[in-house]
Amino acid sequence: MHLQMLFIRFFIFNILFLTISDDITDDRAMFISPVNIPLAFSANFGELRSDHFHSGVDIKTQGVTGKEVIAAADGYIYRIAVSPGGFGKALYLRHPSGYSTVYGHLDRFTPDVERYVRQQQYNNKSFTVNLFPPRNSFSVKQGDLIAWSGNTGSSGGPHLHYEIRKSDSEKPINPLLFEFGASDDIEPVIERLAIYPINRYSLVNDENKPEIIKVTGGKGKYQLPASRTVKIHGPAGFGIQSFDRLNDSHNKCGIYSIELKIDSVSVYNYVMDIFSFNETKYINSHIDYETYLKDNIRIQKTYVLPNDKLSLYSNKVNRGIFNFNEDREYKIEIIISDVHGNLSTLNFCVQGDQETQSDTNSYPADKNKVYMDYNKSNTFRAEDIFVNVPAGCLYDTIGFTYKKEDCINGMFSDIHHIHNIYTPVHKPFSLSIKPDSIPEGLESKMMIVQLFNNKKIMGGLKTTYSDGYFRADPPTFGMFSISADTTAPSIIPVGFSSGHNFSRNSKMKIKISDDLSGIKSYEPLIDGRWTLFEYDQKNNLIICEFDPERIQANCDHTLELRVTDNTDNQSIFKCNFKW
Repeated sequence: MHLQMLFIRFFIFNILFLTISDDITDDRAMFISPVNIPLAFSANFGELRSDHFHSGVDIKTQGVTGKEVIAAADGYIYRIAVSPGGFGKALYLRHPSGYSTVYGHLDRFTPDVERYVRQQQYNNKSFTVNLFPPRNSFSVKQGDLIAWSGNTGSSGGPHLHYEIRKSDSEKPINPLLFEFGASDDIEPVIERLAIYPINRYSLVNDENKPEIIKVTGGKGKYQLPASRTVKIHGPAGFGIQSFDRLNDSHNKCGIYSIELKIDSVSVYNYVMDIFSFNETKYINSHIDYETYLKDNIRIQKTYVLPNDKLSLYSNKVNRGIFNFNEDREYKIEIIISDVHGNLSTLNFCVQGDQETQSDTNSYPADKNKVYMDYNKSNTFRAEDIFVNVPAGCLYDTIGFTYKKEDCINGMFSDIHHIHNIYTPVHKPFSLSIKPDSIPEGLESKMMIVQLFNNKKIMGGLKTTYSDGYFRADPPTFGMFSISADTTAPSIIPVGFSSGHNFSRNSKMKIKISDDLSGIKSYEPLIDGRWTLFEYDQKNNLIICEFDPERIQANCDHTLELRVTDNTDNQSIFKCNFKW
């Protein structure tokens, strides 16, 4: 039995590998591990993230920064990026094989690269840079030291983010398809089954609403609790909450593939092998977005919405939607796999419920709703408000809803409920709101803001003013109003005051933050000259590591720091110090 299971896993893995994009080479052994420590992962490729799929693997660095990062193959550094968010400090290597590798959240580069980057930062007077050095500037051999691991950018802890991409398209490829020392013999875990009525006639256990069921079982075999029965009337779709574990890691990682079979016929396949960055936001269509927002549970649907253009689907029969319109039992099987061919299955039965002639007449269309078509440009106009939802913004046709509430303190318009936050949009829509008044002197400080359910401000949007309306492009539906940002950014020195002696400390840290519109820029001058302060955005810190090549040692100095927010409020901090 054990040998039989191993054969099945081997067969499934090879079938999956052979069916992936033709762009992927058969040579899976061209890369080595990018670290010189035992390989352990905290996240894998395609893992479900906020607004995107994870585009690489996260390699553990034993809970610390400063581990050696090496070139996974021969090549050259073609791009160096430094930013306060995202990958932070990152290197991009191009290889003769037609692949590129990416190394993110680095602490520092090798000295020659570090000197090059710093010079460019001073030339541009900017911490943030995106550099493309000449091809022959930084050649590397497989195994060469290229950087040290860190925790920069949007990292949630010390680790190395590692990617493999096709050089011609920049499409990220699942690194675990390549053999560089990773192994896994643990089956994925299935936690919940979701069942969704597709239209207003559909019923799941006699109700027109989704049903989410915790499953039982383990070690690759799962089923519904014995007490749970499922009856479906009309078209329905399924969803699955699942995760994978990798050897030497307790982290919950993403799954590689999903297959749905109904009566032994495959009707839906999803395989996470390669995707493009311009399609990654389709994750909000792929998952049950409402359940994610309400309960922080990511359920992957096994059916596809009409405007979901993810390239990860195959074998879609009627988009994975099945009409349970016969009075009989249907056998359902959902197969989950990781990239190494470890399988888990969920098997259950559904009792169909035959449609009646009266079904189509039982639920008349709601005349109070404005229907917006996903493949058309849609507009909505009401008193003091105009909404434009462009074609391709929605994943499916919706019954658009709108209401407004009276203005509250601190706002300059009514509160407008634009549909609901639980319906995802693929790209921003246009929102114009007419203010109740524009106080003199505040014209440039006013902006459209999005509100939480408790009416507190979630954040401000980039806003323009024209013809009596303020206009913005929100990335989500929700509650909106007009407010004003009149508060300058905060500047707080960390552990020092004017006159401080830094002779025993090589770094100066300052906390900068803004309460509404966000930081637009910061300009640090030491002795009247622009000086590099690295920006740790997640901790609201800017950090200067004193450079004796640019700052004279054993001298008195002056610092002047200007911080500007996105409505041009400005704070200035000045101090003297010795270093």
